[in-house]
Amino acid sequence: MESISAFDIIKVGIGPSSSHTMGPWEAALAFCQSLKAEGRLADVVSLNVDLYGSLAKTGKGHGTDFAVTLGLCGYDYRTFDTTSLDSVLAKIDTEKKLKLGGGHEIPFDNAIQFHFNYAHPEHPNGLSFAAQFSDGDPYRKTYFSLGGGFIKEEGIEVAADSKSKSKLPCHDGDTILHNCQKLNITVSQLVMLNESTWYSEDEIKQKALYLWNEMKDAIWRGSQRAGVLPGILKVKRRAHEIFLKLTSGQKIENIEECISFLQHSKRDFNIVNKWVSVFALAVNEENAAYGRIITAPTNGAAGVLPAVLMYAVCFLDDVDNDKIVDFIITAGEIGTLFKKSATISAAMGGCQAEIGVSSAMAAAALTEILGGSPGQVLMAAEIAMEHHLGMTCDPIAGLVQVPCIERNTMGAMKAITASNIALESDPTQAKVSLDNVIKTMWQTAQDMNTKYKETSEAGLATNISVNIAEC
Repeated sequence: MESISAFDIIKVGIGPSSSHTMGPWEAALAFCQSLKAEGRLADVVSLNVDLYGSLAKTGKGHGTDFAVTLGLCGYDYRTFDTTSLDSVLAKIDTEKKLKLGGGHEIPFDNAIQFHFNYAHPEHPNGLSFAAQFSDGDPYRKTYFSLGGGFIKEEGIEVAADSKSKSKLPCHDGDTILHNCQKLNITVSQLVMLNESTWYSEDEIKQKALYLWNEMKDAIWRGSQRAGVLPGILKVKRRAHEIFLKLTSGQKIENIEECISFLQHSKRDFNIVNKWVSVFALAVNEENAAYGRIITAPTNGAAGVLPAVLMYAVCFLDDVDNDKIVDFIITAGEIGTLFKKSATISAAMGGCQAEIGVSSAMAAAALTEILGGSPGQVLMAAEIAMEHHLGMTCDPIAGLVQVPCIERNTMGAMKAITASNIALESDPTQAKVSLDNVIKTMWQTAQDMNTKYKETSEAGLATNISVNIAEC
């Protein structure tokens, strides 16, 4: 198996979906890069894009069309000014043209087609780009969005972002446990050792703390914004309202003041529970509004990890920067196990592949910084996933809003509970291992009816009356 960095699993993203927004955006960038590499970008006279399967069925609600458009323009979602989204798209729509790769202007009118009744046999998240050159020659490439922003080009087996082999490859839980016991180190120390294959220790710490700062910013922005989320459902933002109730009108200017306020507040169970919900709601309301969030491991599940880490920083003792780094790299490593042996794509595995994986990541990470043994860390991840097995993905109107936003609060609370159970347990007595549950998750994903895999053709999506065509 390929080596995957924790920072490939936890990374800067843009809402609302890693597989339906970030992935297609990456594919559009890759297509432009291939044209540039062959010296043919300036020869393009027309371009069409075909979206297949899940990308077509929930593409409007997930912003797949605007993601492809902006990717073709050469914008990078990691740095794109999200506040300019509407104006940039309006200009393209009005002028009926765009600058391919950021420079070469081509016509662009009704160029994106949604193929609702066809799914590519290789993957449910498929899209093709077809360019026509001035000499009449066609140029076509097909990509697959694998979840978490990962993509793969048809016919190419090696991932575009493949890395050199890590020092102690850990492709399953048993290997992690074996290496930790052999070297007498913690899970986070093992991850640090492997990450040092690609980055220096200082770079690893800087990357982790950068991600934490972005998580905090997303929580703060989401908790301070009221109103209604974009889309036909008109879902009301709730994080801000609950935030005001919990702070009793006290003036708090920024996220650091908020953290200080909470660190010195009463740690009543009910109040803490509500704050964890605020953290998760805030992030995923930002995600649903096309905001910048941290993908962990996907956008639909982006609120779980920040909520659990913020819970630890605000309500537990002595959670310093070193523990924050350990939390993030441990979580990322657990995410790689699911990416390698199962899936982190809801279009492949339902919501168990998103909320379930994020909950397992957060449970393991929390257990790590609370002093859990390697066995307890893996046990926490197993417990969290075990109780998400079979969870379907049935977004109403294809929007990452209902039931997705609330599910992040549940995933966060399950992660905290799983950690508490693992810390009070002997992992040698466990009946189910993390590797067993990952295998079971993948089998469940394969058995699951396709309708429940991010198609909006079953479950809540069909029992709530909404005019999908308006979305």
